[in-house]
Amino acid sequence: MQLLDEVRAQCRSIAEAARFVSIDLSAARDPDAGPAPGLDPDAHFLEGPRDLVADHLLQLDAINFGSGWFPTLRKRPGRSGYLTVASAMADHARAHGPWSLSELRALDAASVAAVLGQEPGHPLMRLYAQALRDLGRFLGERSALDLVEEAGGSAERLATLLARGMRFFDDRGFFKRAQIVPSDLALGGLARFADLDRLTIFADNLVPHVLRVEGVLRYDPALATRIDGGALLPQGRAEREIRACALHACEQLADRAGTPPRVLDVRLWNRGQAPEYKRIPRHRTRSVYY
Repeated sequence: MQLLDEVRAQCRSIAEAARFVSIDLSAARDPDAGPAPGLDPDAHFLEGPRDLVADHLLQLDAINFGSGWFPTLRKRPGRSGYLTVASAMADHARAHGPWSLSELRALDAASVAAVLGQEPGHPLMRLYAQALRDLGRFLGERSALDLVEEAGGSAERLATLLARGMRFFDDRGFFKRAQIVPSDLALGGLARFADLDRLTIFADNLVPHVLRVEGVLRYDPALATRIDGGALLPQGRAEREIRACALHACEQLADRAGTPPRVLDVRLWNRGQAPEYKRIPRHRTRSVYY
């Protein structure tokens, strides 16, 4: 089974057998048209040579996780956890270029923390350093653009290379971050993929939250109480049901709207920045997958 078929089949299976989460598509709002998906040019290094921009985006996506820890990060004014990390990475790339392959393989928590403006002892700094070292080992002597060429114009093939090549990308049943890489490279104008619109949503904790606030996802009362109280949700059945039901619901909503799931993901993510969504707690799970 191909990677994207695997994701869709597993999420459908989880959703159909779910105990803690249910789906009510009748509650769905029409997706906002909004602007086309794109990368924030302030928070991402996009203005450099093509090869350096591609390396930068791949390195950023290698550490595009940690939402369960984000409330404990030192954030930049007006920036979320992700945009704080992205902005710091962009600043480093503009000043010094992305890390070289040898630098990636030698990174430690203190070096990453210095770039990101965080405490060296923060657990994410150790995990980020491990993820970047893994990326350096996985790449060998290849660049990000070499991976694109190896993928032969297929977003699914690129995602599969990443998911099978690095443990922190091996998010079975969802492959959230492995799918974001081809999406980001395409949005950055660095690659074209014939199958880009076959990507699913990028299953994390914000899109499910938006769907829950709007009534599309309904949580078991005990699960809802735990999340609303701000308690961390451990990895396990309930957490997987939240992500799987969101993805399965978005497959149906995207088909109804005639919109690729990856585009619907961006629209829902943007909607989730509004105050009425931010004032309600979303689920927080400490994971290397999102």
